[in-house]
Amino acid sequence: MRNFGLIGYPLSHSFSKKYFTDKFEKEGYRECTYENFQVPDEEALSGFFSNLPALSGFNITIPWKEKMLPFLHWQSPAVKSIGACNCVRIENGKTHGFNTDVKGFTDSLLPLLKPAHNKALILGTGGASKAVAHALRELGIAFLFVSRNPVKGSVTYAALDEKIISSHPLIINTTPLGMHPDIEAAPDLPYQYIGPGHYLFDLTYNPAFTSFLRKGAERGASILNGKEMLIIQAEESWRIWNAPFSELIG
Repeated sequence: MRNFGLIGYPLSHSFSKKYFTDKFEKEGYRECTYENFQVPDEEALSGFFSNLPALSGFNITIPWKEKMLPFLHWQSPAVKSIGACNCVRIENGKTHGFNTDVKGFTDSLLPLLKPAHNKALILGTGGASKAVAHALRELGIAFLFVSRNPVKGSVTYAALDEKIISSHPLIINTTPLGMHPDIEAAPDLPYQYIGPGHYLFDLTYNPAFTSFLRKGAERGASILNGKEMLIIQAEESWRIWNAPFSELIG
């Protein structure tokens, strides 16, 4: 058997387990399994690695993408640059960390991206936001972080005004605001300044039409949720777990 899984907390509405279970069934991978591993705190995270399950690889979600790094024997260049890991391949008992957020975000963002979307606001400063920032740098799109608390290189939600919103036509929500079950929550933006020239991207996929996206659509903005990003990420994880190891580590 080849066993895979997902670690994070909470995992009650995880996309990955259903996706991979269905994939294994449809594509005839009878020898493969995918399980959720609830890891509620740092003690449980250390315990997970101290008694590492018999896995060939696993994914990582909130809140452990950044806390994962000390447990890795090897980090891809993207993980080193971003400071966050969301996919691990285990080879000869060693953990090798990768980041699929960049590819997932970039490939799903591009179909609706226009030349005018040349400046972005990244809502949130967690692990996913760092991958988004990395992707935007590669695309040549300038960005500004938006945080509840003032940190270097960011502005607070309270500081957002018509000038900032108008000059940043791409807005990416990397926070869990609006995720099931608290589906009415939304980032605290002055939505009245959003218009048809804006593109709102929400990394959340459940619900498919978040309050953030709904408010943008009401103002005529282009919108996209994180479903396609997750599918791309899942397939990239599968590639990482199955490609010749030498191709992955260079």
